[in-house]
Amino acid sequence: MKRAIPVLVLSVAGLIPVWRYEPSLGTPTTEAASPASTPSAESGVAESGSSDSGSSDSGAAAGTVVKGSTVNTDKGPVQVQVTFAGDRITAVKMLQQPNHPQTTAAVPQLVSETLEAQSADVDTVSGATITSDGYRESLQAAIDAKGA
Repeated sequence: MKRAIPVLVLSVAGLIPVWRYEPSLGTPTTEAASPASTPSAESGVAESGSSDSGSSDSGAAAGTVVKGSTVNTDKGPVQVQVTFAGDRITAVKMLQQPNHPQTTAAVPQLVSETLEAQSADVDTVSGATITSDGYRESLQAAIDAKGA
């Protein structure tokens, strides 16, 4: 009997975090999606990659902005926007991302690795594997669209 009470109290205390857990809903964050509508960035955006080839010379000085494809993951949609100066990647912005703490923590690391590698060959962030895979796929689609 002396052990039963502490065992019950500790069991309940251990189950409280499980009861309070809220899985992500997979909705994109509003702060990441709102910058996509800036008028200055829209002039060089290529959705499919075919319309960008004519403006690559004029957009190279100011930076060519290309959207990657939207990748639907188990956690939610992932889409990136890449800014190029010539053939160099100068910026990557998340347009859509899962509303999940691991994703929020992983995005800066994925972006910095992309700027360093200058390609979609970046490491998966531990704890955000699904988002990392979606990020790489959308990033590669943007790089392919720029090259087309």
